[in-house]
Amino acid sequence: MSASNPTAAASTKRPCDPSLAEPTPPAKLQRSSEPSDSAPAGNPDGATDGGEAAGAESEAMAGARNPRAQRYLVAVEYIGTRFSGSQQQPNQRTVVGVLEEAFHKFIGQPVSIFCSSRTDAGVHALSNVCHVDVERISKRKPGEVLTPHEPGVVKRAVNHFLQKNEGDIMVTDVRCVAPDFHARYKALERTYHYRLLSGPESTSVFEKNSAWHISEDLDIQAMKKACSILVGHHDFSSFRAAGCQANSPMRTLDELNVTEVFPFMFFPSSIERSEMESSDGSLVYSRTLALEPCGKESDGSCTSSGKSESENGKEFGTRLRHRCFVVTARARSFLYHQVRLMVGLLKSVGTGNLTTADVERILNAKNVTAAPPMAPSCGLYLANVKYDLNA
Repeated sequence: MSASNPTAAASTKRPCDPSLAEPTPPAKLQRSSEPSDSAPAGNPDGATDGGEAAGAESEAMAGARNPRAQRYLVAVEYIGTRFSGSQQQPNQRTVVGVLEEAFHKFIGQPVSIFCSSRTDAGVHALSNVCHVDVERISKRKPGEVLTPHEPGVVKRAVNHFLQKNEGDIMVTDVRCVAPDFHARYKALERTYHYRLLSGPESTSVFEKNSAWHISEDLDIQAMKKACSILVGHHDFSSFRAAGCQANSPMRTLDELNVTEVFPFMFFPSSIERSEMESSDGSLVYSRTLALEPCGKESDGSCTSSGKSESENGKEFGTRLRHRCFVVTARARSFLYHQVRLMVGLLKSVGTGNLTTADVERILNAKNVTAAPPMAPSCGLYLANVKYDLNA
């Protein structure tokens, strides 16, 4: 029920969080001592991983808040394949652009979206976070300010319009936050995952844009040793792409590890399940279940007997499974392309092209030209952005 007096309506407006009823004027935004990674015109490794100067003026505009608006923290997931990155770009489909369009359709007026982490074209997000200020204006009485929408209403309404787009982005969570809460500068930690598929079989169409395919075998133990060298506080200049605008190459890498996981498209047969099931019914993956493409003689050559493929261990029409590895990187912030450059190095170690001694040499070189080519964007996922929402 809208109030008959617009002024009264504005004065009785209640934010979602009662503690925000009398918001204090926002303090000037301060950059953290270890700034978020950002990149020019959007970047792939995303804490905004490149340099925080990019878009500093537009970011600062987030401080020009409407005191009658409610600030929402919005978590989104998206498939990065058809996006030209997260940040707004002229004549390009971007995450921010699509979100702003959906919010505009929902509330009937333009909004500005500010992301916690910038991602480049092809990079996916299991959870990227942004904030947006929404002033709920009565459609019956223009100028009358109403009580802010509940977070659940915002989530359902925005998703309704997003699904009318390409259907490759979705709001997963919404929360009311203080008027000075900034999705980027308040982030405490960011976690990325990178998926690699190892094996000679060509990549399935289902995996084409979701992982980096490596035809060679990967030595996971060697990769783990390489990870241990990179963890900690270092000058990561060797993992800092050209164009990085961060003030310093110093970063603290809290976690870097590699693990083998179930392939994405994994449908075990009854025989496989019986071999994999533990006493409690859970599945335990074993590489002994993977089949060779053909019978092999002791010298490694394929047999040429008249046996059918089924007799040689592979049913007609079935695919051989790849080994699937996930590299996890966690830090407060990353340099531009830091994650993809580190994954490129780990891949080279896994294939035997580099040794752990080479990892130390490349790290100490403090020059990106010493590092091997970075991994492609398709295997990178922004997994989580951590905040202290109770502070």
